[in-house]
Amino acid sequence: MSKKEIESREDVSLLVNTFYSKVRKDALLGPIFNGIIDDWETHLELLTDFWETNLLYARKYYGNPLHAHIEVDKKVGGTINELHFGTWINLWLETINELFEGETAQIAINRARNMGTFIHLNIFNARNQEVKKG
Repeated sequence: MSKKEIESREDVSLLVNTFYSKVRKDALLGPIFNGIIDDWETHLELLTDFWETNLLYARKYYGNPLHAHIEVDKKVGGTINELHFGTWINLWLETINELFEGETAQIAINRARNMGTFIHLNIFNARNQEVKKG
């Protein structure tokens, strides 16, 4: 399969669907994602909106991914850690490198790294806030 630029919603959808098919099968991440997400079709459309907004500036996503991830961490008993984020980013990099090339692919890599770090730190901070409240 030849690599191409990320240029359209279809490209973003291919990236998201291919990536999350790997996540769902992963021994570490799969149980978390499969245990929380009931409607994968709807969730994949939401994630495609998110990445289309971030990569192609389409203004289709208006959610709060930080809040969503903090809630997921609560549901799994505060067990999400750096290994989860490392696995996630490695699967993301693998998927992009299999399918895409070019500037937008590099932006997707950089944004995923930045978001992963931001979300991980904020999950940790949210746990500390809960401890202080309790």
